[in-house]
Amino acid sequence: MTRVYLDYAATTPVDPAVADVMRAALLAFPGNPSSLYEEGRAARSALEGARSDIARRIGAHPEEIVFCGSGTESDVAAVLGIARQAAATGRSRHVVISAFEHHAVLEAAVVLEREGFEVERVGPDNTGRIDPEAVGQALNDRTALVSIMHANNEIGTVQDVSAIAHLAHARGAYVHTDAAQSLGKLDIDVDALGVDALSAAGHKIYAPKGTGILFLRSGTPFEPLLRGGGQESGRRSGTESVAGAIALARALELMDDERPDGMTRLGVLRDSIERGLSATASPVVVHGAGAQRLPHLSNIGIPGCEGGSLLMLLDEAGFSVSAGSACASGSGRASHVLQAIGAGRDPHEASLRVTVGRWTSTADVERFVDAAAHAIARLRGR
Repeated sequence: MTRVYLDYAATTPVDPAVADVMRAALLAFPGNPSSLYEEGRAARSALEGARSDIARRIGAHPEEIVFCGSGTESDVAAVLGIARQAAATGRSRHVVISAFEHHAVLEAAVVLEREGFEVERVGPDNTGRIDPEAVGQALNDRTALVSIMHANNEIGTVQDVSAIAHLAHARGAYVHTDAAQSLGKLDIDVDALGVDALSAAGHKIYAPKGTGILFLRSGTPFEPLLRGGGQESGRRSGTESVAGAIALARALELMDDERPDGMTRLGVLRDSIERGLSATASPVVVHGAGAQRLPHLSNIGIPGCEGGSLLMLLDEAGFSVSAGSACASGSGRASHVLQAIGAGRDPHEASLRVTVGRWTSTADVERFVDAAAHAIARLRGR
């Protein structure tokens, strides 16, 4: 039985072309990029080349790109680093986030609350959309930071970050967005979004795990999360992974090259899954269907099924799907994202997050719909 991987939102397999450039970089650049001798200078040159490539693809300046170890690190560094430094330089200890952020942002906000910050959480509507005006109403003239994710990692809804940033900047607040799911799938320009900071992870775009970036606009207040050797212009200490940076840059290049046609293809596959299950396993609910969504991600509510049992049956049938964010899938807790949009409260309603990707075929989707329909019917006792 050939397994079918349908959890690209959790992590993507490393593209062979990305693995090739990473392997070559591991062998070609043995030096520490902070060292002054020839091997170090060569490593530094390669690192800065990758930085420039990534910056150009998101409309940033090279010096505004900070290499990190993950999207989670980038999120936490941005939320804590900007809020703390902004407060230290005279802004209020007031922060606004959405209620269905990635756990990295949610838990960083809890840390801020323990430090005396006031955190307001703006809820989405039942389609998974954050109303910019609702964010505007949460702001005041002393707000230090607004952090609203670009695209939700569980239901795929895309937020109007530029409108939110416009309102936040009018109040003097800084703006961060988690773009881990949207980078490469959407055309991202940090000036068009209007953000002061943006977080992303390599393993969502066919680069290796352990790679990430933080865009930090020049002039944005920032207190480093990691201290020590002063790498990354003092913003993230720790010897940089030159090969990881090169791999991430190559992965983003491939995403940009394939986006015009590739995202259309993924949208067709996603829609086929939703139509197929609606026809063969009714009743089902597509969460976020009323809002703009990422083209590759579908979150489907299935009444009459227990989620864990459905996942196991699909796994036995050879399909890798999830019940939501991989970062919290083992917690046993109901999805905070579905709760935020008024769904996911019935323990007898399964929620499947199905995400297609670079190597998903039409035949894979057809096989999945058939297997899922049979598993659902079995659990419903039909």
